[in-house]
Amino acid sequence: MTSLLVLLQDVVSTVVDLAPLSELGAALAASIITIGAGLGISRIGSTALESSARQPEIASKAQTQMLLSAAFIEGVAMFALVVCLLVVVL
Repeated sequence: MTSLLVLLQDVVSTVVDLAPLSELGAALAASIITIGAGLGISRIGSTALESSARQPEIASKAQTQMLLSAAFIEGVAMFALVVCLLVVVL
């Protein structure tokens, strides 16, 4: 029984610290979030510009919808970045 406890203590003392891996994962997630938000907003902008070029009379409505959609994308991206920061801090 004693040898089993000594073996378990040795295993626990040699466990690798996973904090650097969580920081790496959070940094990777933050970069993917930023790239995704940039691609989403650029897609919205190009589509709104294309629709305004095809039908100039709806340009103001398309602009309003574009800004609203971009704000939602930015909100989700900021929320995800805060989660990534919480992973690093906690």
